[in-house]
Parts: sequence; structure tokens; C-alpha cells
Amino acid sequence: MFSSRERLDNRTPSEGVGRLQYLQALVTEFQQTESEECREQVLANLSNFAYDPINYDYLRQLNVIDLFLDTLTEPNERLVEFGIGGLCNLALDKENKALILQNDGVSLVKDCLSSPNEETVLSAITTLMYLTTPASKSEITAPSIVECMHRFAGSSNKRLSNLAEVFLQDYCTPEQRSRAQSEPSGEVVGIPLPPSPPDAR
Repeated sequence: MFSSRERLDNRTPSEGVGRLQYLQALVTEFQQTESEECREQVLANLSNFAYDPINYDYLRQLNVIDLFLDTLTEPNERLVEFGIGGLCNLALDKENKALILQNDGVSLVKDCLSSPNEETVLSAITTLMYLTTPASKSEITAPSIVECMHRFAGSSNKRLSNLAEVFLQDYCTPEQRSRAQSEPSGEVVGIPLPPSPPDAR
């Protein structure tokens, strides 16, 4: 459940650390620690804070959107997972969306489609949908992305195939879908499908 500013103020003792200061401490720790495990934990916390709109102003002040975008090129798959998860949590907001798009967000998010991590791929697809505007739609529905979604839609992984199908049906034209099937560009070759979950028993 989302917080209101009044509820947030009531939950924070007068002598306690304010939300902005706490988030600043997390950002500083992420930037200064040499422990990879600590970086993962801190980024996971920031990603969780990004779920609540009450934190959006603070996260923008602290340039956390840039931090999330920067982690998308990390070799550590866990950092990529938490970074794209944070962006996914933020991307529906108009101001956050604009900042992500201004900072080459579509290209960085698109690259996450090649991750072997299922959660990263699911968050990337969802984030691309959230980032779609009249100005960004042509980039988000470029042939290479549509072909990738077409491939994902054929996966035995139901979470992946269902989400890719939503992308194809709601964000792509019939002509784009048809072209992805009949005229593959070859740009998506090599993108692995995340493993299917084990059968439930």
C-alpha cells in the first residue's frame, strides 16, 4: 500500500532519520562500498523504495534514476536485475519517464532483453511498455525489438510468452507483427530465452 506524506511523517520519529537522509545514505553506501554483496543489497533496497510514489521526489533529487541506468551495463547480473527493477517501478510516472528517455533509457533497457535472468527480461519488457510515448514509440517498436518479442512469445515460459504477447498486441501494429514473422532482420540472433520454470507438481 502506498504511503501518504502524512502517514510517512507520522511513522518517522522527530529525532529519527528523515526519508531523504536515509535514501542519501543508501546512495552514498552504494557508491563507496567495495563489497559486491553490499552493493546488491543496497540497490535492492533502492529498487524497493522506487515502488512508492512518495519517494519519487527524493529519488530524483539524489539522481537515483541515473544510478539505476548506470547499473544496466554492470557485469553483475544481480545489479542489472535490481537496476531494471527500480526503473520499472519508476517509469510510469511522467517526470521519471521523461528523465529515463532523456538519458538513452530505451537503448539501455533494450539491451537487458538479452539477459539470461528471467526477472531482468520481464522487467525490461514491462519498462519498455511503460516508457512508450508518441515520441518514443518508434524506437520502442523498432524491428529488432518486435522480432525479439515475437521470439519470446513462442517461449514455453508462460510469464515471458504472455508478457511478450501483450507487448505485440497492445504496442505494435499488425504490419509490424507480420513483418517480424516474415522478414527477420537477424539483429536478435543470439538473444537467449530465459530458462522455463520447472513444472509445478
